[in-house]
Amino acid sequence: MKYNVLHIKTDFAEEWQADVFNQQICELGVDTIDNAEYYIPSEIWADKAGEIEALCAETEGVTLVGSDACPDENWNAVWESEHPMQELPLGVKIIPHCAFGAGHHETTSMIINTLLLSDLSGKNVLDHGTGTGVLSIFAKRLGAKQVIAVDIDDKSVENAKENAALNGVEIDVRLGSSLPFREESEVGSFDLILANIHRNILLANMESYAANMRAGGELWLSGFYADDCPVLQEAAENYGLTLMAIQSNGEWRMMQFKK
Repeated sequence: MKYNVLHIKTDFAEEWQADVFNQQICELGVDTIDNAEYYIPSEIWADKAGEIEALCAETEGVTLVGSDACPDENWNAVWESEHPMQELPLGVKIIPHCAFGAGHHETTSMIINTLLLSDLSGKNVLDHGTGTGVLSIFAKRLGAKQVIAVDIDDKSVENAKENAALNGVEIDVRLGSSLPFREESEVGSFDLILANIHRNILLANMESYAANMRAGGELWLSGFYADDCPVLQEAAENYGLTLMAIQSNGEWRMMQFKK
């Protein structure tokens, strides 16, 4: 696969601002960040250059200096050599490839730690924005009857399938960008929905989360900061969800709702 490298100079006052910018630019197709160099498949760069340039221009403390085509190289092999298999509780093993979510990021670890305290026996679970599939794998290990994992990125879907096989669990991994599901048997059938994604994506899908949950079901959200909690809580309550708890890990937050 051919890549372009974007040379981006950043000067943020707070570390969380860098996290938000990196998450936004990754959503536009960047899959590797190495200091001031942001690597993106050339195909995606050709399609998303305007959006990325606009993001850099409108984000305070960010300057897009330029971009260069990279020499041909097996970038997945390079990534894998620098990001070996991760070993997590319950014997879960994750090969991260280029997908987000090896299990150690604060947002992911908060959900994992909460899952470890939960009994998911016989429950139906949805993992929206699955990445490596790590949360789905934990849910299955903890007794979930059915786990459906969804991601917009085809590489993440393949990575999640590979990690499910590596851990010997059955997960229904699907490529998709939004909810609700079309199958009548699935609408309103989830006991637990997990979503560790950017705040704006959570807000855009809040109505669908509520529609896809059973009465008494729970929605666990992460991937955002303290300042995002009020708007997420308001959106959830508008669709009949009640806030149960807010957890914190540094600047990051996790919210749990019940229908």
